[in-house]
Amino acid sequence: MPERETIERAQEDAREGKSPNTQAGEFVREEMDHIREGKHGASSTKQAIAIGLSKARRAGVSLPTPVEGKVTEKTRKQASRDSAKGAKVKSGVVSKTSAKRSRATSAALKKERHAAASHAAISKQARSSAKKRGAAARHRSAVKAAATRAKSGRGQSSRRAA
Repeated sequence: MPERETIERAQEDAREGKSPNTQAGEFVREEMDHIREGKHGASSTKQAIAIGLSKARRAGVSLPTPVEGKVTEKTRKQASRDSAKGAKVKSGVVSKTSAKRSRATSAALKKERHAAASHAAISKQARSSAKKRGAAARHRSAVKAAATRAKSGRGQSSRRAA
């Protein structure tokens, strides 16, 4: 179950009109923090991100299910189950999680390594993910980031002034 602060931050993002991806980012951040704190581990950075996205869907963030062909059918089905559970949570219907299953999941994750949440691992994952998107998509993203930095005053000009 996600922490109350994480849910509140995601709800604040939703109120501000931010995208579901941004809202889900709060849950991924929480997951990375848990791994760094030593609460549990993850076999890879990809798994840590997947756990965060699953938590987001179950908390009611309206993330779309992954596109066919990009992920396995099993992952798509799990994502749609998570989304369905999130819709139930939004309507106020809460089903109790199996204690035995929850303990088994926690025990398995505790045995995993903690390097999955290191800055180097996250950076490597982001780069490999960006490479798959193609040059045009990367360029659009870079232009958007530059515009955001310029708007918030964190661009090159503010660095020179400091």
